[in-house]
Amino acid sequence: MSVWKSFSKEEFRQVINKCNNLLAPGRNKLTWHHLKSILKQDACLNNIISIADACINLGYWPSYFKYSSTVIIPKPNRVAYDQPKSFCPIVLLNTLGKLIEKVVAKRLQFLIVKNDFIHPSQLESLKFKSTTDAGVTLTHIVQSG
Repeated sequence: MSVWKSFSKEEFRQVINKCNNLLAPGRNKLTWHHLKSILKQDACLNNIISIADACINLGYWPSYFKYSSTVIIPKPNRVAYDQPKSFCPIVLLNTLGKLIEKVVAKRLQFLIVKNDFIHPSQLESLKFKSTTDAGVTLTHIVQSG
């Protein structure tokens, strides 16, 4: 059995650098731009890593990270707005919670691919998999009957 190792600063920095500063903040009003500035300080980043490690080790996700706000946005270029399908609900979650989720998801995806925990035909949105991999898998399935 493998033990979940502590998160690294590099894992968090890689993930947060890819977060779009223009996305709307959650209920805590903390934007990605602000969070990026805060996490440039090693002491702050270490505290966030401690929170993430505690969540994993305790198997607990704080309710503060679960609170959300839903905003209903009209879809552009609709003839009429009298149908629910003319609108798009956007759920805004706590930015810090989303960051931790992204770091966990990235690590899990790496472990899934590394250990072949997923069927070869399930390639959509997986890192380290390409259109070529999908083509090879499809060719194998077709040829094996």
